[in-house]
Amino acid sequence: MIFMSQLKVYKIVVGALEENCYIIQRKQKVILIDPGDEAEKIEKYIQGFNLVGILLTHNHFDHTGALSYFEEKYHVKHNEMIPGFPYKVIKTPGHTKDSLTFYFIEEQIMFTGDFLFEGSIGRMDLPGGNSIEMKASLELISKYPNNTIIYPGHGEKSILGEEKKYFSYYMSIL
Repeated sequence: MIFMSQLKVYKIVVGALEENCYIIQRKQKVILIDPGDEAEKIEKYIQGFNLVGILLTHNHFDHTGALSYFEEKYHVKHNEMIPGFPYKVIKTPGHTKDSLTFYFIEEQIMFTGDFLFEGSIGRMDLPGGNSIEMKASLELISKYPNNTIIYPGHGEKSILGEEKKYFSYYMSIL
C-alpha cells in the first residue's frame, strides 16, 4: 500500500503475465485500473468499498480480462470521468493505438500501462504498435514533473525523472 495525500494506491499482481491491477481508494470510494484477470482476487480487496469507476490503459487481454465482470456486477463503465478522483487523461500511443496514461495531478502519480516501465518502454511489435507514435508519446510525457511516480502495467513503480534519463537512448533506436 502506498499513501499519497488522501489517496491510497494498492497493487495486485494478476494473471499469467503478472499484470499490475491497481486499486485507488479515496475514503470509501475506489476505482480499478486495468483489472486484468482473477476477478475474485481483486474483489476481495474492494469489499466494503464503493466501486465508482474503472480505468483502462489499453485493450490488451492481460489488462482487460476481468473488465466485464466488474462492469456487469457493479454497474460501472470504463474510462469515464470519475467524480472525486481528479486526473488527466494523456494519450500515449506507441505500444498500442489506444494507450492512455492517467495522471493524478494533486498526488503527482501516473499510471502508464505498458507505455512506460521501470527501465524500459512498451513493445511496439504487436498489432497497433508504432515507433513514431512512441517517440511522440515520450516527448509528451517528458514535460511532466521529474518527481512524478509512475505505476506501470507490469513490474515495479519508478520515478519519471529517473526514466527520462533513458529517453534520448530510446529515441535514438526508434
